[in-house]
Amino acid sequence: MAFDGLFLHAMTKELNKELAGGRISKIAFPFPYEIILTVRSFGKNRKLLLSAHPVMARAQITQVDFENPITAPNFVMVLRRYLQGGKIIQFKQVENDRILEILVANANEIGDAVSYRIVLEIMGRHSNIFLLDAENKIVELIKHVPAFENRVRVLMPGAQYERPPKQDLIDPFKSSEFTSSDPKVLFQHYQGMSALSAQEAAQAAYLPDWFKKFDQAEPTMTKNGSKSEFTVFPYQTLTGEKEQFSLLSDLLDNFYAESANESRVHALSSQIDQVVKNELHKNRRKLTRLNGDLMKTDQAEDDRINGELLTAFQQQVTHGAKTVTLKNYYDGQDRKIQLDPKISANANAQKYFTKYQKLKKSVKHLNEQIALTSADLNYFETIDEQLKDASPKDLDQIKLELVNQGILKDKKTNKNPAKKRNNAAKPDQFLSSDQTAIEVGKNNFQNDELSLRRAKKDEIWLHVQKIPGSHVIIHSSQPSEQTLVEAAELAAYFSKAKHSANVPVDYLPAGKLHKPNGAKPGFVIFEGQQTIYVTPNAELVEKLKV
Repeated sequence: MAFDGLFLHAMTKELNKELAGGRISKIAFPFPYEIILTVRSFGKNRKLLLSAHPVMARAQITQVDFENPITAPNFVMVLRRYLQGGKIIQFKQVENDRILEILVANANEIGDAVSYRIVLEIMGRHSNIFLLDAENKIVELIKHVPAFENRVRVLMPGAQYERPPKQDLIDPFKSSEFTSSDPKVLFQHYQGMSALSAQEAAQAAYLPDWFKKFDQAEPTMTKNGSKSEFTVFPYQTLTGEKEQFSLLSDLLDNFYAESANESRVHALSSQIDQVVKNELHKNRRKLTRLNGDLMKTDQAEDDRINGELLTAFQQQVTHGAKTVTLKNYYDGQDRKIQLDPKISANANAQKYFTKYQKLKKSVKHLNEQIALTSADLNYFETIDEQLKDASPKDLDQIKLELVNQGILKDKKTNKNPAKKRNNAAKPDQFLSSDQTAIEVGKNNFQNDELSLRRAKKDEIWLHVQKIPGSHVIIHSSQPSEQTLVEAAELAAYFSKAKHSANVPVDYLPAGKLHKPNGAKPGFVIFEGQQTIYVTPNAELVEKLKV
């Protein structure tokens, strides 16, 4: 079900019951187009999520933990200035439209009472969040829209707020006497009704009673295969397994758990992802070129032999000849040698020796460059893999790492908050079937911290063999065979071999790890490892997750 006017009607009642009268203690901006208001209500803190996301716009109480960005945008700074410490008076829906108003009472700098409104417009890609003053003027909004993009109303700070153009539809909670069994007719008649709700309403024996159900919510998730729908109460037109929740907000947390996380990660990681993709492309091209140049140096030995033969048999070389055929005393075969006719046989020999020495030196240089480029390629492949499994809390650590490496520019990075954030994101925690603790690093900061500092010397370290992946630590010096296999499956799952079978995973005591001076984050060397072969299992990962 879409977050339509009917769902917002029920959500508004829930928000008034749970949060009205509470005070706003914190305001955060964890993701683009979304804000979190921490509201102290009924003796406890609750997090109110207001989202103007293009496909997931909504209002709800959330229990999901979020991390604040290092630098707060201007919209949040304005909200903090005017709303922090304010009291939420009321949540109010505009008719049955997808517009939610939050009335907030506060005091200004000199102690005078002032009032503000937060307005959330849930309009798909046109969704927006506004802060309005008592005169209905826009103080700030989360998405600035210049006049040339919206000729209907001005969406900039300082402008008078106007609601979106109203459609000529009926508020079902003020007049629901209209009847029809045609979903299309209902959809076109009632305000704030999605196509799914119209289909359900068409089956109702008496519409007024059907609309009353939105005042007595029974939050329901209906799952049919891979498709899920959320509704205020069980819809008879939806088939599948039904699960009920105590609050509409809990229902939305469950529904958006995976898709919201993926969308947020994508939005936050887009800059990092583009940089990493560019570096991968650059290093792959460079490695191909270097290997090609190295193949060309195979003729170095030929140049040396040519020089030796010309020196040994120079009396057989006719002055001015362009070629000469000499017996190669290394293999007994005749060897045709190209000559510069303008110079002597000895000069031609020296020319071949000079070319040989130059190629010999370039071989050393090329091998060094190939080693460095291969290391860089492996590093960026590791970062690329980490981005695929990253949660929002991991992304700042990856970004900070790239900034510290000089790969990513971030003029707004503040060292102290960045360090604080770095300490906030920890490796993922797992418990094996026999209750042995296992930790998995999700980025290079975590990998280094986990493997080189937190792990005891006799605890077991695991890593998928020769490809990018997470560092895994079993917090035991003598884990059971089952725990070892489960930890190896975690190492394989959180790696580039996630979708492979029979994956080799190396393991050894963490005390045998060594990090070379100047090595990139997450890079270690070791010897004396053993290898186990496993096949990654997503269900096991979920089962062992703490």
